[in-house]
Amino acid sequence: MNGLLTALRCEIFVALRTFSSKLIVLAPAGIVILQYILLRLTEAGQAARDNLLGNPSFGAVVAGNAYGYFVDGLNTGLTMLGLLLVAQASYSFSFDRDTGAARHLLIRRVSRSSLITAKLIHLHILAALSLLLLIITAYLMSDVFWQFGPIVEDGFELIGEDEIREEISTGLRLAVIPLPAAIAFGIFISVCAQSATQAVSTALGITLAIDILKTMLGDFAYYLYASYQPSLIDQSYLQDVSRLVRGYSDVLIDERVMLLNSWVPIPALMLFFVASLWLVQHKKM
Repeated sequence: MNGLLTALRCEIFVALRTFSSKLIVLAPAGIVILQYILLRLTEAGQAARDNLLGNPSFGAVVAGNAYGYFVDGLNTGLTMLGLLLVAQASYSFSFDRDTGAARHLLIRRVSRSSLITAKLIHLHILAALSLLLLIITAYLMSDVFWQFGPIVEDGFELIGEDEIREEISTGLRLAVIPLPAAIAFGIFISVCAQSATQAVSTALGITLAIDILKTMLGDFAYYLYASYQPSLIDQSYLQDVSRLVRGYSDVLIDERVMLLNSWVPIPALMLFFVASLWLVQHKKM
């Protein structure tokens, strides 16, 4: 336990003084702010053109509801956060091994398993801080630019606010569940690779390859944790929530897929973590 605490204190000490840790915490919220500003400018330009032509946009009330934009911001931020966490996780151990920092910790009687565990805990702390800042930023910016409320069309309430909030809560929970598995995957690649550059390029390459190929895997894709993460080719439930909170009624919800979303990332996390612990014991430092 002392070795784990020593390794964790070292991780936190380095994190407070490095740019990469600050990037993980701040970048997802920052990209969402930029996204909202660009969207608002685009909408303002479109509204001005419609007013000049005397042709108001159909469904403008529904489109302007802040809940839809709030979910879009969460989706964008989580996509970026997932990639940043994989990159940082794959960089962490391999960089320490390249520079000799890992050897220094081992000399101080920090076990190899404690070193890996400390990195896993540290990255989860960064992910939690980044997620908290993302949620707060997305909500406040959505409230500034648009208006929260139920989906109403022609005086008829399609979806109430309580139902909207419940769907967003479910979508956010299901989108966050795969993140620990993504972190553990990055650490596993970090232990396997021969250098930090190789680790980052391999981890991001595999992540993007899975993202591209998952649409071709059929039902097998449901057993990959990456299928449930918000991503560039998005199949996550949060993407469906974005349509649901805008009043679309053609969204099909498969309870079996939601159940797999809740459980598949857990064995993936354990598999990558245990494999990393086993491999690091046999890795030359």
